[in-house]
Amino acid sequence: MEPTVCPWCQSEIVWDEEIGPEDTCPHCANELKGYRTLNIALQDEDEEDVGEEYEEAYESSDEEARDLQRIWGSDHESLSSLRTVDKYGEDHDLFAFEETVEGILDQQEEVPECLHCREYMLHAGTQRVSGEGFQPVHAPLIQAPILQPPYDLNVYVCPGCFHVQYNLAENDRLRMIKSFIHKKE
Repeated sequence: MEPTVCPWCQSEIVWDEEIGPEDTCPHCANELKGYRTLNIALQDEDEEDVGEEYEEAYESSDEEARDLQRIWGSDHESLSSLRTVDKYGEDHDLFAFEETVEGILDQQEEVPECLHCREYMLHAGTQRVSGEGFQPVHAPLIQAPILQPPYDLNVYVCPGCFHVQYNLAENDRLRMIKSFIHKKE
């Protein structure tokens, strides 16, 4: 019988012929059969060749697949499928669009990430919220509303999926911080 070497600790594993080969290393307790390697090419090659090197012979069990799907969601949904802008690519020059987006992002002071597709968002403007239609929550700890109208919101739009997000404008952030500090003292 040919000796087995643990790929993790490099120890030679001698196994009993009656019991058969070990599933785990007796020295480091790592799994022997599920050992996976990733080969990284250091030379420039065609994309097709590189893609083949990264494929693994490892097949996940049904339990692992269910766990991964529960954690990460559907395996059919990828970030590229969330990019709504891609459907306009046939009729419009998306390369020029992306260049313009990059130029705008370079000039922004704050660049939040889209919660939906993880693209960087464009600052589209500000929106004033007056007392009309807004009911502030009165926090017992500070004995005042958390946010007192009027206040301004920064409006951000995602260039990838076109979702819109808001966050409190700089002056109103400072006003909220100061009100919490002064109410606490």
